[in-house]
Amino acid sequence: MSKLLNSAVRCLLGFTCVSAVTLATHAGAPFPNLKTRNVILVTTDGLRWQEVFGGVEAALLNKEHGGVVKTNELRAAFLRDTPEARRAALLPFLWRVVAQQGQLLGNTNEGSVVRLSNDLKFSYPSYNEMLSGAPDPRIDRNDYGPNPNVTVLEWLNQKPRWRGRVAAFCSWDVLAQTLNRKRSGLHVRAGWEPMTLGKLDARQALLNQLIRDTSPVFDDVVYDSFVFAAAMDYLKSRKPRVLYVMFGETDDWAHEGRYDRAMQAAHRFDDYVRRLWETVQAMPQYRNKTTLLLTTDHGRGSGLTEWKDHGRKTDGAAYIWLAALGPDTQALGERANTEPLTQGQVAATLAAFLGEDYCAAFPKAGRPVSDFFRR
Repeated sequence: MSKLLNSAVRCLLGFTCVSAVTLATHAGAPFPNLKTRNVILVTTDGLRWQEVFGGVEAALLNKEHGGVVKTNELRAAFLRDTPEARRAALLPFLWRVVAQQGQLLGNTNEGSVVRLSNDLKFSYPSYNEMLSGAPDPRIDRNDYGPNPNVTVLEWLNQKPRWRGRVAAFCSWDVLAQTLNRKRSGLHVRAGWEPMTLGKLDARQALLNQLIRDTSPVFDDVVYDSFVFAAAMDYLKSRKPRVLYVMFGETDDWAHEGRYDRAMQAAHRFDDYVRRLWETVQAMPQYRNKTTLLLTTDHGRGSGLTEWKDHGRKTDGAAYIWLAALGPDTQALGERANTEPLTQGQVAATLAAFLGEDYCAAFPKAGRPVSDFFRR
């Protein structure tokens, strides 16, 4: 073979390889060479960015404005001299691990804005935006019914690579509709439903019995402790590749005007996340191969009364927060002066960590959060 022909062949082969890599990158894997093989998305309903970045609000640590029953006890647990100390007391895992080894966005005081694209600022429209990538004006109430949109979880579950390896455990029963359990074929446990895993072991049977024997405070929302126990059991026994865990007490107690219980629920949420993370790091299938995403569905109002509420007329309820921790996310900690992000970017971000291009299938979806991926 002549030198000229040999050079031409090498050039052609090189072009073909580059083209193949380029096509793979843009068609199916927006961020190549990722270490992530599993994703866990955890949300806690209606937890304000103000508490995430500033800790408990001193003006609400009383009976009059915060409905606090044991004021001294709550102050001792969470009140500190600085916002940095208060937030670490309230959410120790978030600040000592996630914010040290991953990234945390949404502190509007520092120029990091994450907000809803939908203007309704309540749960179903926001969970739809988060999980399907875009707002849908048709979804204008919490009792809308089955979601007409395909969420990122359903989309992944349709693919042979992920089928049967995607699951969701949710405190609010409406998430069964948001995730369209019947159409999607997802394993979804929502609200006060018992675990349904075929033959149950003794621990699973006990959990179901406890659920049946417990008197609900909120008919449509099961206690977070039951959600956590069921999700943790499923994680250990079934080893899903994609797991969504939705907690709800942070929102429910705020609506009840119980700032003390809302903050205690936030503190428990943080501990649930810690235990999930420590569990996956102790399992060979997940260790150093799992990305954790944390966020909320909506914010809340501010001041002495508006903190209880959210919705179209509530100022500030569109602002949320977002965090990532895993092998592909650079440890930049709390971010400041970042490009504005929207809730609709969560779906494509989750898919991108798995090498999947959600936006190619759903062009209206928000783009992946590129800062979460090492360059």
